[in-house]
Amino acid sequence: MPEASAAHPQHLEALLRQHLAALLGEIEPQAIELLLQHLEWVEVSAGQALMNQGDAGDAMYLLLSGRLRTYISNEFGETRAVREIGRGQIVGEMSLFTDEPRSATLVAIRDSVLVRLGKERFKQLLAISGQVSIALTRQIIVRLKTEGTRSLPDKPVTIGVLPVSAGLDHASFAAQLAQQLGGFGRVAMVSAASIGLTLGDPAICERPRADTEATRRIAVHLDHIESDHDFVILIGDDGPTPWTERCCRHSDELLLLADADQPAQLHLIETQCLISRPPRTDATEILVLLHPQDRLSPQGTQAWLARRPLAGHVHIRPQLPRDLTRLARLVSRNGVGLVLAGGGARGLAHIGIYRALTERGIEIDLVGGTSIGAVMAALVGTDRSIDAVTLAAQKAFATNPTGDFNWLPMISLIRGRRLRRVVAGSITELTGHDAQIEDLWKNFFCIATNYSQAREQLLAQGSLLKSLLASVAIPGALPPVVLGGDLLCDGGTFNNLPADVMRGRWGIGRVIGVDLGSNKPRRFEFDEVPGSLALLRDSLRPRSKRRYKLPALSALLMNVTVLYSTSRQREVRKLIDLYFNPPLQRIGMLQWSRFDELVQLGYQHACEVLDAQIPKK
Repeated sequence: MPEASAAHPQHLEALLRQHLAALLGEIEPQAIELLLQHLEWVEVSAGQALMNQGDAGDAMYLLLSGRLRTYISNEFGETRAVREIGRGQIVGEMSLFTDEPRSATLVAIRDSVLVRLGKERFKQLLAISGQVSIALTRQIIVRLKTEGTRSLPDKPVTIGVLPVSAGLDHASFAAQLAQQLGGFGRVAMVSAASIGLTLGDPAICERPRADTEATRRIAVHLDHIESDHDFVILIGDDGPTPWTERCCRHSDELLLLADADQPAQLHLIETQCLISRPPRTDATEILVLLHPQDRLSPQGTQAWLARRPLAGHVHIRPQLPRDLTRLARLVSRNGVGLVLAGGGARGLAHIGIYRALTERGIEIDLVGGTSIGAVMAALVGTDRSIDAVTLAAQKAFATNPTGDFNWLPMISLIRGRRLRRVVAGSITELTGHDAQIEDLWKNFFCIATNYSQAREQLLAQGSLLKSLLASVAIPGALPPVVLGGDLLCDGGTFNNLPADVMRGRWGIGRVIGVDLGSNKPRRFEFDEVPGSLALLRDSLRPRSKRRYKLPALSALLMNVTVLYSTSRQREVRKLIDLYFNPPLQRIGMLQWSRFDELVQLGYQHACEVLDAQIPKK
């Protein structure tokens, strides 16, 4: 258990008052006086537990700098990470209210500073301040309401930039990133040299962590910088020095810079500083792969990812300002995710919507989708021009890609070979090779249904072609795909518009969703479905005079697979910031020949929605 100290570091007192005001509002003067007199300062090293599940609740804490992670163990001894806690948040108060043992273990991901209020003083505080009681009770209620849901970590404050390839000018890269991050808050850049200059001791960062005086001076200096800025970029050295080790221990997030053209081997910084870190100090590690400006598409990304415990990766062309801006958005949790729904041929409308977004300068940072939405999202993920994407889609889908019917339909009505050929052709045309999911410029995922395990399947790595074919494999219509020993089919069964998945991806702060379903219930004005002959006779009449306006067999099969997803529509819409639902009800799900019309309908609808919200550039 960390030891508490009554001494108040002067540089953090102003930050303490600021957090107390934000958390508790206008509270009684005597309550403020009690807090300032009796709060004890606690320093927790990276990897150290602040409290353990099952311990008696003896205090509550306010995190001033650093980051904590909450772990819960079940009766089977299985432990899972639940949420991350950033500066300005209170922890441990629930046990003080209930007199029950701690419900979770809290571990410092990085070196952290907190203030502690003991149980007796806590009760005294509640007795003299109704405002404090209300504020803390409100926090507990919010926490209980969100328990069991995925909690996204707060945006990182300290970001370590470490080179994991030889010969990189990572300091210049950090400066470029800092410039872009400046649009989202106050940014400070810190290096060993800058700390040595400020503290009047050029060699202070070269001293080992065991030098407690140097360690304390550096920690106080970093805390002071952190309290005055929204983002602090820590620039590591070229190798595994004491300063690089401090960067690893003090960072909320680590950006590992790598030259994509060098061998995908581990760097000394990784083997000596990252792998040797204390247990449970796994700050988020993001691999940033650097490419030349003229590269058509990344390749061989899997080799880099397989060797490292990463939370994600980003492909960057440093010479392109928009690539660096994309990284800044993701790091600051302002990334824009585009989610595209399934819907057969109607999915061609996604191209028109993407064109409207592009014309208005709305940059997309991450893409995902289901079924035909997954295919369109992959095309967007290649980061080619809108004209190149449109041309590739037109070549693939202008002729019927689902017209190769099985004469002996043992497992599907459609053979699927034509669809496989056109999807593979589109990928090769836009990327120049048989790309993996990880090789797209913009990170991508798609959703399939795992028939073997009866669950939703997220596909975010591996063969792009096989993943897309799995996501579009409508049960009964197209053949399922075997992947990893499981049988996969169309993801629309579980999640046709995966906005919830997008919300959980690294760096995403805003979600754009394109829904292809109808929001209007459809009623039928007859009591029984007629027989085949009656339906055949009715189909020979002019459309306006038909009595039985039933969906065709193919449409019925395709729509039934997404009924569960459709029933979740209201829930999904709450997760979407910018929602599109183009009117496509009069177009069949297999009418691929209406390519131009579908693209235009999507474009017109998007323009109407965007013109009401965002002026065209």
